[in-house]
Amino acid sequence: MPTIKVRDIAYGRLRAPDLDLMEEFLTDFGMVRAARTSKALYMRGTDPVHHLHVTELGEPRFVGLAWHAAREEDLDRLAKLPGTSPVESIDEPGGGKRVRLKEPNGYQIEVVYGIESVAPLQVPRQLMNTGSEALKRPGELMRLQRGAAHVKRIGHGVMGTPRLRETVDWFRDTLGLICSDDVYAGSKDHIIGSFNRCDCGEDYVDHHVFFCLQHEKAGLNHLSFEVLDVDDVFLGHEHLRQKGKYEHMWGFGRHLLGSQIYDYWADPWGRTHEHWTDTDRLNARNGSNLISAEDGFVSQWGERPPEKMLNRICA
Repeated sequence: MPTIKVRDIAYGRLRAPDLDLMEEFLTDFGMVRAARTSKALYMRGTDPVHHLHVTELGEPRFVGLAWHAAREEDLDRLAKLPGTSPVESIDEPGGGKRVRLKEPNGYQIEVVYGIESVAPLQVPRQLMNTGSEALKRPGELMRLQRGAAHVKRIGHGVMGTPRLRETVDWFRDTLGLICSDDVYAGSKDHIIGSFNRCDCGEDYVDHHVFFCLQHEKAGLNHLSFEVLDVDDVFLGHEHLRQKGKYEHMWGFGRHLLGSQIYDYWADPWGRTHEHWTDTDRLNARNGSNLISAEDGFVSQWGERPPEKMLNRICA
């Protein structure tokens, strides 16, 4: 039995030497400032969550991932594990409580509860006519407003590690994640990637909230964020492209595992951030799959991931 079962990912935590530059990128990426102190930047999306991205002031690095506990008493259960912090009040904007742990690669895992909610941000959008529903916008012209995408929420985090089995087992045993797809190369016992989702019983959740990739180096591969719709993926791409100062990592395409329509960009220090829309939604009864890398690491349309995307692991 896992120690607890988290209900969702909460935020990623990075460090950067210039918070102004980081805020400029994240604003261009489609986030909104929730709070900023002399030591850290907190960015939000349109959902009523206080923040989904934290950048501390300091030398560039990946600090770790945070997760929402399903109930406050889960923090007490985690606090009993060896090497875990006591339950502590969060002395940061949004408040709440947390415990802090280390996953097998040494990165910080925060499990949080009670961070304050905020009012959602409304984004007007016209309906889209489709082949099967051709009159969803009768007599009305589609006119999109150019600009940044509208990040809705954080969807998942992706890490590389030379200790894949140990890392995946830790996330499953400690945070209650369950397998959606394990990916193998060669023999079926040679797992090189693992897609994991939250176990919320009968409730449907994203196909994966955590993906772990076998790599010689440990660290962050990317943080992933849902945007409003497919137009937002393309508008966000165009906005970032026109800025002329950000590295495009991969996209467009539609994944096979998870099925998201995706587009990837790097921040000024090379940490990859993903826009996506439309994902498979599964519950505990959907079970898990074992799939070969040749079949699994493909796009339903779009190019295969470039080497710079697969090998971008930021410590």
